[in-house]
Amino acid sequence: MDINQQKEQFSNSYLQAVTTVAGYSLYKPSVDDDSIDWGIAAKAGAGRIRAPRLELQLKSTSRDIIGEKGIRYPLKLKNYEDLIWTDLAIPRILLVILIPENNSDWLKQSEEELCLRHCGYWVSLRGMPSTTNTVNITVTIPRNNQFTVAALESIMLGISQGVQP
Repeated sequence: MDINQQKEQFSNSYLQAVTTVAGYSLYKPSVDDDSIDWGIAAKAGAGRIRAPRLELQLKSTSRDIIGEKGIRYPLKLKNYEDLIWTDLAIPRILLVILIPENNSDWLKQSEEELCLRHCGYWVSLRGMPSTTNTVNITVTIPRNNQFTVAALESIMLGISQGVQP
């Protein structure tokens, strides 16, 4: 497996760990032609929308893209255009998983813990303006938008109450 495939699989594992602990189901579209790599589904909801769902574009990188104000990620133009739509039945987010440069540092394990190194950050690009860029656009993700169990629960609760992320 090449390093990019390893990064993709590690990112999938990060997403699966957070989603599992939060108590949600993951689904994977059989074709990714809409910039959707994964979907998250709740069995029920605490709000007016039953069985809320969230779709996401999953990216990973070991490049140093953390700035003082946020994570600056160069996103392919097609992905950006697919994520800015406002008239979707299921909300979408971008999830970027930061991974250490050396793959031997990705995971720390002992009898007491399994630690996946670094962090995932999410952002909704819904309603962002179109761009004249032709290849990619750099998006900034606030550093406080860590993709944690609590953050995912909050996003799903909001969706169940009709609030788009």
